[in-house]
Formats: sequence, C-alpha cells, structure tokens
Amino acid sequence: MSDVAAVIVAAGRGVRAGGDLPKQFLQIGGEIMLRRTLSMFVEAENVGRVLPVIHPEDIALFQAAAANMTMLTPAFGGATRQASVRAGLEALSARPPDIVLIHDAARPFATRELIARAIAATQRTGAAIPTLPVTDTVKSVDAQGLVDQTLDRNTLRLVQTPQSFAFPALLEAHRRAAAAGRNDFTDDAALAEWAGLKVSVFEGEPGNIKITNAGDFVRAEAIQFAVLGDVRIGTGIDVHAFGPGDHVTLGGIRIAHDRALNGHSDADVALHALTDAILGSLAEGDIGAHFPPSDPQWRNASSDRFLAFAVERVSARGGRIAHLDLTLVCEAPRIGTHRDAMRAKIAALAGIAIARVAVKATTSEKLGFTGRGEGIAAYATATVRLPWGEP
Repeated sequence: MSDVAAVIVAAGRGVRAGGDLPKQFLQIGGEIMLRRTLSMFVEAENVGRVLPVIHPEDIALFQAAAANMTMLTPAFGGATRQASVRAGLEALSARPPDIVLIHDAARPFATRELIARAIAATQRTGAAIPTLPVTDTVKSVDAQGLVDQTLDRNTLRLVQTPQSFAFPALLEAHRRAAAAGRNDFTDDAALAEWAGLKVSVFEGEPGNIKITNAGDFVRAEAIQFAVLGDVRIGTGIDVHAFGPGDHVTLGGIRIAHDRALNGHSDADVALHALTDAILGSLAEGDIGAHFPPSDPQWRNASSDRFLAFAVERVSARGGRIAHLDLTLVCEAPRIGTHRDAMRAKIAALAGIAIARVAVKATTSEKLGFTGRGEGIAAYATATVRLPWGEP
C-alpha cells in the first residue's frame, strides 16, 4: 500500500469573493471553507498525512479553522502558488511519501471517490490529474477581439485538483523550475510537463468547483444544501449535583464558584448535554454508552473529549453541524459574563462559527433542586445536516 500525503494549498491572499478575509477562511453553509477542504483529506483512509500550506499572517485564522483536526504542522507559503506548493513538498521531504496529492483549498467539494481515483491513477502512471470534458464550443481570439480559430473541443479538458504525482519526481521538477527561475506555472501538471514527465488524466467531478468570486459562493451554498439536505435534530439533557470545591466547568470554561459539580468526569453538564444532543441526532446512543462512568479511564476526564467524539461521528457520516443550542438552569453561578467565552469554546470544539452556537441561562424561580441551589441542569438541541441516503 502506497504512503500518500496531501498538500493543501491555502496561502492565497485573494479577496475577490468578497469580505475582508482570504476566501479560504470564508464560510459555506456555516462552515469555514478551508475546514471543509481539510476534513475530506484528514478523514480519507488512504491518505496518511495532510500538510496545509498557509500564509504566515493567517496562523490564528488557520488554528480556528482546523480546531481538533489531526494533521501536520502547516508550512508557510510563498509569493506564488508554485512557491507555496514547493514549500509544502520541501516540508515533506524529511520523510518523503510515495505519492503526493496537491489540492487547492478553494475546492471544498472533492470526494473520497475522487481522492481514490487520483491515487489509483498515479500508482499506474506516476502522474495524473482530474479532468472534465469541454462541452461548449471553444474559440481562440486575437488582440483585436476577432475569432482566430475554432478549437477541437474533443481534444480539450478542464483541469481540477487534486493533482497526484510520485513524490520524488514532483519535488525534483519543482527544484529544477526554481533553479531555472521559472515561477509562472499555473498548476503542477504544467510544471511536470515542462520537466519532461508524462501526465495522465482521470475522471474529475462536476461538483468539484473552485471558489473564486462571490457568485461561486452562491453556487457552493446550493451544492451544500443539495448534498446535505437530510436535516436531523437531537436533544440532550444532563444534571449534576453540587459538592465541595472552588469552581465549576461549564461549556469548557472554568468558572470560580464556592462549590463544584460532582461527576465521574469533570462534570461539565453543558458539554454532556450537547454531546447527547449530537449523538441523538445521529441515533448513535448517548454519552453513557460510549463513555460509561464505570470505566476508570474517564475519571476526571475533560468533557472536551466527549464533544469532540460526537463531532467526529458527524464528520464520519459525511455530515455537518448546523446549529447548537444550550440552556443552563441554575441559581448560581451567574452565566452572563461567561456566555461568549462558552460560545467561542463550543464553536471551536464543534468546528462551526460562533454565530451557530446559542448559550442561554435561566433560573427556576427557586423551584426544584436547581432552585434550592443543589445543582445545575442543562438542555441542548443539535441540528445536523447529513447527506441524502444516509441511514
């Protein structure tokens, strides 16, 4: 089995898509585009390593987009796409893979099937790119705006990424191009061709669009809605009693208090309820089924791990979390001053925008166990989008 690595090129500064951020950090369907692109390769069973290439000024943006994802430390890109790809290749050269996939961060809809075809084609030929047939008539036009000739579209192809190569050959080609002062190649296949490599083609995907301008984001939202049109809703409820201590942990945030919450783990009632809500949306049991309190390994465990597990289960089914809603019921501590910190922490754990996380708090008007100050209750709702056809 080949050792496969993927280089995700995300160092561009383009803002043609609108907004103040580079396009790879804008959102599609409430999810940062770069995160969606990265997740496909991180979760691909036939890709062993994923290396992002980013701009040095985007470290904080990248960390937010890639929260709780396992990948290599990002490399810093150069002034051109070609320079950024080479930076990624050089970063991999200390432990070179057999095959490297080069993929644009701005193509967030590549599928596992496309990745598999890329790897298989490269195993056969050493260099391969995904293409689509040209369906429109194509003409070349001269400097005066007059048609020069009509081209034979049967010999033409539209080229996509991921482009896939035997790693040593591509690295050598990039080094040769840099030494020759050639920095004008628009894709790695063109550079490989210049270096004398034979590049084969394999079937691309019409949905594997490249996001360039604002209109492309509109198309991407439509694709997202069509693909992830199966909306599931789950609920979660959890309670914990107070005991001795000097703080509580709620929504991943440590809050000073004259008592602590009792529990086998860190007793984060908020994250427990959210975990159950997400698992409920998938009909995959509850927190106790996956993390039984009878198992000593979960004693004093951070509840971040429980929520991260539920989020990963959504990703494993090809889905996305659309919204999380949390209500805490207690007389104390006061939640208001910690609300935004909790929202930010939950959003980072779930890999969604903070605008898609609601945290509310209320008292029970001195009624019941919460009214008597004996503990805290949490109620959560998770809205999840899955691909059509999921069981």
